[in-house]
Amino acid sequence: MIKKIITILFVSLFVFADKALAVCPVCTVAVASGVGASRSVGVDDLIIGLWVGALIVSMIMWTVDWLNKKNFKFKGLGILTAIGYFALVVLPLYTMDIIGNPLNSFCGCGIDKLLVGIIGGSIAFWFGAVWYEYLKERNNNKAYFPFQKVVMPILPVIILSIMFYFLTK
Repeated sequence: MIKKIITILFVSLFVFADKALAVCPVCTVAVASGVGASRSVGVDDLIIGLWVGALIVSMIMWTVDWLNKKNFKFKGLGILTAIGYFALVVLPLYTMDIIGNPLNSFCGCGIDKLLVGIIGGSIAFWFGAVWYEYLKERNNNKAYFPFQKVVMPILPVIILSIMFYFLTK
């Protein structure tokens, strides 16, 4: 009986949920799928971190947009949401010694590769999303090309991934 109630509640979350307009779902799926497979095939933690950071920022944007639509607004909502998501990702990685391992430092300066990647990917994805909104506003709230909303946030992360690939090779 409890299983049926939980199943009904779980399904109803998806049936009655409004769509979020902050960053499209394709961006989030692209980021998540890239992260999932990369470590198993030997991709450097710096590059994985870029995509983890992009995923975090995507989720922050979705959450803030969803909360705003539900009229759950207060000063500092975005900052509090960002702190929460980064803590949910970084703290478990730190406690499991995935972040903070001295053998996994960037440029031998003691800064963890995964953490550098998360910070860089977060900034790059955020910059791409803001850049998209800026360009759209200048074009009468219309995209310049199809799927621009997908391409713009992910393009800086792809560029950084290629750059870091050659730097760490």
